Amino acid sequence: MQLSLSSNMTSSLYQLGDEKSPLLVIDNFLQNAQLLVEDACQQRFVQNSPLYPGLRAPVPISFQLLFLNALTRQLQEVFQLKGAKLSLSLCQYSIVTLQANQLALLQRIPHFDSTKRDELAAVFYLFKDDLGGTSFYRHKKTGYETIDEERRIPYLKSLESENGTNNIPQQGYINGDTVLFKRIGEQKGIFNRLIVYRRQNLHSGSISPSFVPSADPRKGRLTISIFIDCV
Repeated sequence: MQLSLSSNMTSSLYQLGDEKSPLLVIDNFLQNAQLLVEDACQQRFVQNSPLYPGLRAPVPISFQLLFLNALTRQLQEVFQLKGAKLSLSLCQYSIVTLQANQLALLQRIPHFDSTKRDELAAVFYLFKDDLGGTSFYRHKKTGYETIDEERRIPYLKSLESENGTNNIPQQGYINGDTVLFKRIGEQKGIFNRLIVYRRQNLHSGSISPSFVPSADPRKGRLTISIFIDCV
């Protein structure tokens, strides 16, 4: 697959919440992003994560190499990474397929993917309808917006103390402020938009109550999920 960068690519840098965590947003990333949608239609999607509310499939190595070649230096500078080289420990097509009433508890609240500062996540949006983007949150009781190793146990204990109360949502995707969490930032899901943030950030997909899942890559909430590591 011959993928290329768009000549109209633009980058914007934001700071999230009180902790001012960086959020990099790149619009018009690829010249021919629709090729990835067509490729996704040829893949076999499977459930391979207990937390992701849908199915995943492999992404072409050509996209992975283009991503690293195009963004390594920028990511090192924006996120002040200590490693000299970057690698992708996850790079998969992802499509949300669970109904709101099928979600487990941990799928109904924001989550973090890592406690390490130099581990990043990226989402590349490959849908054209208004199917929601990604939101970032502060846990009200602790005030935490990011979870490092020092905060991990206190945060989990705080969540455990709140479980079993009416404060925990009984169903549905989180999409804005709740009793437990305050939204501190949001990026819309726009076709050919790429966002990058630290995996420490509390975050979740922004999915409305009217969302109707589809497993068809041409119709559903198709993204590429990426984990970026320093090596």
